[in-house]
Amino acid sequence: MRFFLINDQFTELPGWPASLPSHGFLWVTSARRVFEVQLAEVQRHLQRLAGGSLVDLHVSDLLNPQLPSQYDYTSWYDLLVFRRLAAGQGTAHLFLDDERGTASSARKALAAIDTSPVGFAVFDRVLLTVHPADCSVRDFFETRLSQLSQGPQDGQGAPRLEPQLAQGAGHGADDDGHLSADAVLHGLSESLPHRTEGRGPSRLPPSPADLMLRIVNHMVDSYLDLRRLLTRQLGYLQQEMLHNRNRFRNWQALLESRNTLHMLEDTCEDQRSAVQEWLDALEDVPMPQDPQAAREREVLRVRSRDVQEHIERVLSHVRRLESSSESAVQMHFSLQGSRANEIMRTLTVLTAIFLPLNLITGIFGMNFDMLPLIHEAAGFWIAMALMGVVVVGLVWWFRRQRYIDS
Repeated sequence: MRFFLINDQFTELPGWPASLPSHGFLWVTSARRVFEVQLAEVQRHLQRLAGGSLVDLHVSDLLNPQLPSQYDYTSWYDLLVFRRLAAGQGTAHLFLDDERGTASSARKALAAIDTSPVGFAVFDRVLLTVHPADCSVRDFFETRLSQLSQGPQDGQGAPRLEPQLAQGAGHGADDDGHLSADAVLHGLSESLPHRTEGRGPSRLPPSPADLMLRIVNHMVDSYLDLRRLLTRQLGYLQQEMLHNRNRFRNWQALLESRNTLHMLEDTCEDQRSAVQEWLDALEDVPMPQDPQAAREREVLRVRSRDVQEHIERVLSHVRRLESSSESAVQMHFSLQGSRANEIMRTLTVLTAIFLPLNLITGIFGMNFDMLPLIHEAAGFWIAMALMGVVVVGLVWWFRRQRYIDS
């Protein structure tokens, strides 16, 4: 579990603060298992800092790794559970190059698709995120927000204030060892140049809801890597299916691909429904009278509509892949039917050619003594010539009618 204070700077805290500063908000990010173990402590600090704890039903939603995307709210916080769509780790090297792969690599790529949910509890000045243990979204935003804060960094992470905060802990910490708002602000003033011109140049999120929408937008955009992976492996299966010389045997991989596309479509529809419910709830909240607050509310609406538009594009692409897969299957069976028709036409032509020959052979094979050409020395050759003329005539007729290729 990690703690970040976001105001004019982006700062990582060593633990729960005793109180929040006069402006900014607290971002608490936790792995799902850590959140489950420290649930009582989290509830206590949320009650103290945010004015309310999580409802038991919402706690169950945050702990459920199979929960679909959904939105819910109370009078003191909003809850959004959002399933991500991303390529699993190590899937970039499953293909020999940008086009060639194997059925085994395609199945491994499908099995590695990450659709794990990330939960957001959005309070007025606290954002709690619950994510899988190996979630890369938190690391990305830690680095990104540290860069946006334009302050000195410790490596690639958020600026740390342990030395200054330790100096102020003696006069600014409570009995539990938590840092007070004065100690936090004192550490900020000592370690980072305080910004007085506002948050405009740094482009840091002004509210927990804004940060949540940025994270959700990044999770939706991470589908780009997954799109390349799906396009490449489905393209490989389609090429194998439509190959003229090889018999397609990877039906299990194709079936798994179609099932995965159906699963992704359901996930995208759940995402769209959750974001739409968030938009509806945002529209129902009265517009504040303060111009700055009204502007931030409008920015939230714009970001929400942008997230919804990105989800629509992802859903459209998944449906195109589904349509392409279905079309490839139909083309495969059409080609199989066309090949069967070619074989049957060839067999029919051969049967039609040999049928009169069998008739001639049957006539001359009858046990009658007075048949023509039976006692002639050249009778055999005359019969063979007659059969040759019949064969040549039938072949010429079939070519003329295009029953056989020229």
